[in-house]
Parts: sequence; C-alpha cells; structure tokens
Amino acid sequence: MVVMARKERFLIKGSAGKRVLQGTLHVRGAKNAAPKAAAASLLFRDPLQIANAPAIEDFGRLVELLEKIGVNTKKTGADTYSLSTKGDLETTLPRALAKQMRMSVVVTGPLLARFGRVSLPHPGGCLIGARPIDLFLDGFKKMGAEVKERKDGYDLHARDGKLQGAHIFFPTQSVTGTETLMMAAVLAEGTTVLSNAALEPEIPALAKFLNTCGANIKGAGTSTIVIKGGGLLKAGGKNYITPPDRIEAGSFLILAALLARDVTIASCDPSHLQSLVTLLQHSGVTIEIGKDSLRVRGEQALPFRSVGVKTHEYPGFPTDLQAPMTVFLTQALGEALVFETIFEGRFRYVDELVRMGADIMSLDPHRILVRGPRSLKGKELESPDLRAGLAYIIAALVAEGDSIIHNVYNIDRGYERIEERLRAVGADIKRVSGI
Repeated sequence: MVVMARKERFLIKGSAGKRVLQGTLHVRGAKNAAPKAAAASLLFRDPLQIANAPAIEDFGRLVELLEKIGVNTKKTGADTYSLSTKGDLETTLPRALAKQMRMSVVVTGPLLARFGRVSLPHPGGCLIGARPIDLFLDGFKKMGAEVKERKDGYDLHARDGKLQGAHIFFPTQSVTGTETLMMAAVLAEGTTVLSNAALEPEIPALAKFLNTCGANIKGAGTSTIVIKGGGLLKAGGKNYITPPDRIEAGSFLILAALLARDVTIASCDPSHLQSLVTLLQHSGVTIEIGKDSLRVRGEQALPFRSVGVKTHEYPGFPTDLQAPMTVFLTQALGEALVFETIFEGRFRYVDELVRMGADIMSLDPHRILVRGPRSLKGKELESPDLRAGLAYIIAALVAEGDSIIHNVYNIDRGYERIEERLRAVGADIKRVSGI
C-alpha cells in the first residue's frame, strides 16, 4: 500500500458550471467494509482472502496495524490480500497507527474474543464531532470483560480469557459498534443479541461471508442481530468480495448531476443509494438506473430545484454525503435546510464554500440554510476531513477559475487515486508535490 505524501495538493481548473464530464466512473470497494473484513481475519484459523480491496489510506493503515501485531499479510493481486493469524499475537495496538484512524477500534472485538485481552489508545479519525467509544466498552463489559482506563487509553481483559454471550442494546445506532461486537460474539461462549443494531448494507455483507465460514449470525441488516458463539472460522479458500462503496458512488452521482455531459457510475449498487437518488430526482436530475450502474446525461433544464436534506442512519440520507450534497444545493434554485442529525462538527467546511461565493447561513451546530443558485469562484482550500475534502473537489470543478486543495491525505483516506479517475472523464485536476 502506497502512503501518500502529506505535502501533496490538488490543482483544479473549474468549468464555470459547464457540462464537461463524459465517460465511466467505476466505483471501488467500500472504505467502510474492507478494513472490517481485514479485522475479521483474526477470527479465522486459516488465511482469509479479501478481494476488491480499495487502494486507500484507511485500508492500508489497518493492514499495517495488523502486521504490527503479528498477522501475516500478503498482497496477492492488484486488489486482493491474504491475511493469516497463527499463534499468539501482540494484543497491545501500536499507539501511533491506532491514533491515526478511528477504524482501529474495530480490531478490538475479534482480538479480545480470540486472545482474551487487548490494550488500545484513544482512537483517532476525522474531526467531525464527538464519537466516544463508550458503547464499545459498555458492550465488552456486558460480555464479561474488565475495562481499565489509562491516561492514554484502555486495557481490556476477558474474565477467564473468554467473552460471554450477552444482550446488548445500542443507545444510538453505530455501524462500527455493531460490526465490532458482532465479530466479538462469533468467538464468545453462548448467544449474543445486539438490539438497535445499525442497518448499513456493509453489515449483512460481512455477516453473510462469516456464516459461509462457520459463523452463526442471524438478522444482520435488521435492528436485531443474534449471534451464537463458536470456534475459529475456516475460510477454505473462499474470498470476501468487498461490496462497492456507496458513498463514493453517491459522491460521483452528485458530481455527474452538476457537470455531466454523459457520465455512467458503474460497479455500484443503486439500491444502496435510494435516499440520494430520490432527492436528486425531486430536484430535477434525470437518472437512468441500471442493475449495477447509474447514468446522468446533461439534458436537464437548469437550474435544479432546491430540496431539503436531513441526514439519518441507513437507509436514510447518509451523513457522509451531506457535504457534497450541500455543494449541489449551492447550484439549485431556492432555499434549502440541511439538517445534520448525527455529527455536530460536520459543518466545518461551510466557511470555505461561502468564501467561494456560496450563500449559506449557519443556524446552529446541526443546521444550515443554503440559497442558490450562486456562482462559485476558485480558491485555495484546506481539506478539514475526508468527506468535506471530496466536497471541495466538486465545488472547485463547478467553480470559475483555479483552486488549490491542500491536505489531500484526508481525501486519500477514502478515495483511491481520485484525481486520475476524475481526469479520465474530463476533469481538470492534477496532484502536485512539494511545499
């Protein structure tokens, strides 16, 4: 996995709203699925093969973390990896790596379940608001683990070295919490019930594969998941095929709605994007929906109509598409309320859009009012987080003039070689290095 340089930046020449994009954008494997599958390798007695893995920072860092604790990892193809856990592993997560990404917390479930102990620092990640790990720790406690908090992290020990089945209710739905405790329950003694579990499609995709390898998981994809614990799983040469990244697909769809002459988003699952597709259709975007593709042709009368957005857990409108959708609304006619119900720090990008010419009023930490359409002007920007960084790329491509986007490491965390892929459909974007 190539680690992108922190000093790199994107240079973007805007199209001034002209429809210039044409071609096909292929969606890569899901950022929020591949790292979880890598963590699941800790549940197996034999090598686990992961296919369609995206070449992104978050996956590469998670694989590196697993290597550091003793997992044998090998890249076996352009987008395939083999991960094998044999013997004892180091159960203290490497501090520097674990603090770089919140995703590291997903390793704690299978590691604790298999070896009876784990130590971890406070996890890192994007600065998009409070994301405490209390629900993870509370879940582990209910499964019989003792949790000791240190100044810089936590030490967890399972009584008698084994987790016990438990009934766990999530006070708020959490994708990573659901997956982490679901994996822990696979090796626990007895039955675990997860209530108010997250519904995101990455969860049943992982559960279905684990079941083919010997797990007993029922209800994944619903709000109640029942797991009967057992022994180590056996892949037997089967591949976990990473599902398509619905957030990447949605981001490409928003970009196509704004700038496509004729763009197809391929290798995706349109059923995962019903909330976004519905809003864009209400706004006036014509979308051709295929079995595994979405197509937008620049035949719509402009401007689009403004529509309100309220983020919600799946199958509602994804919080990860809120920033790109706000850019779309700056080009739509009318006034729209964007209500972010999940993270209170997710509007940190708004001031920069205003500086580009957007008319956005902040009402409170969870609500903004967007008025459009407004012409955007190219500016020098710094990506505050993964999703806002992609929104800046969309805004810069829509704008008139040149833009520079710094801190592209944030964008590389979730989007594979984004500049090469966008350039292939006509976007004027390039990556440069140096100070």
